Amino acid sequence: MRWTLKQKPSEDKIKHLAQALNVEDFVASLLIQRGIETFEDARNFFRPSLDHLHDPYLMKDMDKAVARIESAIENQENILVFGDYDVDGTTAVSLVSSYLKSYYPNVATYIPDRYDEGYGISYKGIDYADDNGIALIIALDCGIKSIDHIAYAKAKNIDFIICDHHRPGEKLPDAVAVLDPKREDCSYPYDELCGCGVGFKLIQALAQNKNETVEDLVPYLDLVATAIAADIVPITGENRVLAYFGLKVINTEPRPGIKALVHQVKKKVLDITDVVFIISPRINAAGRIKHGNHAVELLSEFDFEQAQQFASEIEQYNADRKDLDKKITKEAFQQILDNNEHDRFSTVVFQEDWHKGVIGIVASRLIETYYRPTLVFTKSGDKYAASARSVKGFDVYNALDACSQHLEQFGGHMYAAGMTLKAENYEAFKDAFEKCVESTILPEMRIPEIEIDAEIDFTDISPKLIRILKQFEPFGPQNMTPVFMTSNVKDTGYAKTLGSEDEHLRLFVKQNNSEGISSIGFGLGKKLGLAQNQNSFQIAYCISENEWNGNITTQLMLKDIRTNDN
Repeated sequence: MRWTLKQKPSEDKIKHLAQALNVEDFVASLLIQRGIETFEDARNFFRPSLDHLHDPYLMKDMDKAVARIESAIENQENILVFGDYDVDGTTAVSLVSSYLKSYYPNVATYIPDRYDEGYGISYKGIDYADDNGIALIIALDCGIKSIDHIAYAKAKNIDFIICDHHRPGEKLPDAVAVLDPKREDCSYPYDELCGCGVGFKLIQALAQNKNETVEDLVPYLDLVATAIAADIVPITGENRVLAYFGLKVINTEPRPGIKALVHQVKKKVLDITDVVFIISPRINAAGRIKHGNHAVELLSEFDFEQAQQFASEIEQYNADRKDLDKKITKEAFQQILDNNEHDRFSTVVFQEDWHKGVIGIVASRLIETYYRPTLVFTKSGDKYAASARSVKGFDVYNALDACSQHLEQFGGHMYAAGMTLKAENYEAFKDAFEKCVESTILPEMRIPEIEIDAEIDFTDISPKLIRILKQFEPFGPQNMTPVFMTSNVKDTGYAKTLGSEDEHLRLFVKQNNSEGISSIGFGLGKKLGLAQNQNSFQIAYCISENEWNGNITTQLMLKDIRTNDN
């Protein structure tokens, strides 16, 4: 692991903020690293308020979108709420459809089939709307590049409102309204909303026209927080406010569908990490294994018993997903070993019967062992389809673009992408991709990095610090859980490995004459020798609390350990 200590802000800035907030210098430094430089910034950060949400009408075309929906309601037109099959799309569809249905009955939903229709707006979906007398489609988390699809719908006298958060192409679709804060001509103050977040701004605008306040929409924020967590968008600005209040809803009065999912795992209080690892995979499993409609049914259900039934079905999909994930990962590892490919600059593997719904997860698993850009292919019809995942700093989308002569189509972004190619082009593409990665990846990109916020001593870890760090939550991109490092640490003689294969590490550490602190390092079992025999070492860690039998104690979550002389 490569340890990188973040650049420390200027002493003047640190002193000024530390005095204003009455906190230690290194806490002020943590805040400045997150863009919080004044007392006002800190107040907004530590005390999120619904008043900090922007006026939805600042978003380009919002007035047109609201006018078209109100016209549809006035004229008793049928409305179809359309969204992608992942967590962001299905939560957005549940959000907008359930809000509209609260006062207007002629609302249907549509999620495209992952395997039959693929990502985004589909011709099949438009034909469904045409066959069912639907005059208006509201597309969520997709549509910003669907020029031909929108034209096809327009020829059938079907209007579109697009609510998307992806970057537009050179031309916008000819829709009644295009809500996307990333539009060049949109001056909306915050452009990092997820698809469900844009859907929330739409219902916020509709609510304003009905003299409702944003407080009336709080019950919908469990959906928005789930989408923010799953879509890995920055936890800054409006996203932070929406996630903060959404987590409160999840932990107090979640909708029956989310309550049923949480009920399955029996955890009392969920933080945003739990949403990422407990709620999101289950919602995603529906679209991966069966159909995204199952997720919308669960999230839109208001009878708890029925929601429990849906949740148990989704739990089974998630169990199936886990089994497939394990099986395919094992086969992919074996393929790498059989072909003697562990020293390559990239990983490209293929097996025709691998399940298309889990190949992206498998790519991420392979990166955990072979830290390099990874593509996992399977057969899809008469073509090969792949999911790509990348390592920090390496743009896999650009690499695919450089090899595009071998591809039928591709899309995505820096760290995740998808593509298809003809079977006969697979080997040529695999060679071209390896050469491209080898010639463009920097040496440091091939070593996993731990970014460290500050170096501290154990004497700095106090109840006050833990209280302050709790107020940094919810964590996520651009506001990650602070990582600290401490040098000259020793284990007190209790070092041991845990797990069926001794893969985890348990230490009880102290520095100089400090009190011992319990520490656990998942996946660090191989580092046991560094911590034994009264060796002195460095640790990189996050500070957390452990509750056991009603007692709460400080616990360090170890990221890595190394010798002091590094």
